[in-house]
Amino acid sequence: MTFPSILTDNKLKNVKLTLDDDGIATITINRSSKLNALNYETIEELRRAMQEVYDNTEIRSVIITGEGTKAFVAGADIAELSKLDEVNAKRYSQNGQDVFAMIENCRKPVIAAVNGYALGGGCELALACHMRVAVENAKFGLPEVKLGTLPGFGGTQRLTQSIGKAKTLELIMTGDMLSASEAKELGLVNHVVPTHEEMMKKTKEILRKIATSSPIAVSLVINTVNTVYSSQERGYQKEAQFFGATAKTNDFHEGMQAFLEKRKPNFLGK
Repeated sequence: MTFPSILTDNKLKNVKLTLDDDGIATITINRSSKLNALNYETIEELRRAMQEVYDNTEIRSVIITGEGTKAFVAGADIAELSKLDEVNAKRYSQNGQDVFAMIENCRKPVIAAVNGYALGGGCELALACHMRVAVENAKFGLPEVKLGTLPGFGGTQRLTQSIGKAKTLELIMTGDMLSASEAKELGLVNHVVPTHEEMMKKTKEILRKIATSSPIAVSLVINTVNTVYSSQERGYQKEAQFFGATAKTNDFHEGMQAFLEKRKPNFLGK
């Protein structure tokens, strides 16, 4: 059923929120024509959806997914990103980090149902969720270096937490993509299934099993496990600082423009 809230009353453009009879809310990034890329408006709508999750007692757990079958979230909106200067790029990074922290620190379990490409900000969104279930054709990656910048929504921190330092450095510095099966082998993904239908079925199966446990105990488990990584806080600050710093470089603007013009960038290291 559609969740009767201020969100649906206001008819958000880029995010859908629904609730089933088991108390499982589904947040869908709804920009399929842009491969569900995250622009500022979408991030703010995601913030509002998560606030609804925090506030509404009927919601017991959450699925985050993308519209369609091609992309979970294919990244940030490069046309928007390319216009940022150093100050605004840092703010942009911090804003995204704040929203993704709402997901990570939610007292209710949140699972990413990764239905296709999860690149850049999309991979970071999946990493912010407590668990990940992916279809076989899903792809994961943080290719920001190819645009002259670095992950800015917590990816440098959460990917390291998930798969370790050495593999994180390799993936981010090369910009390589991982298949769903490779991501599972590295511990980035919990389950890989063949189809979109089985992805949603598996995700709800996990959440229904969790729902048989004490909600208080579950929320404390989330809080306690997250505490293991609380020392990373300065790492998030540094990520935002450096993300902003790249926006004043020639390489940043060359990388963004090359992407928009569908050509290979010519990075000069300045």
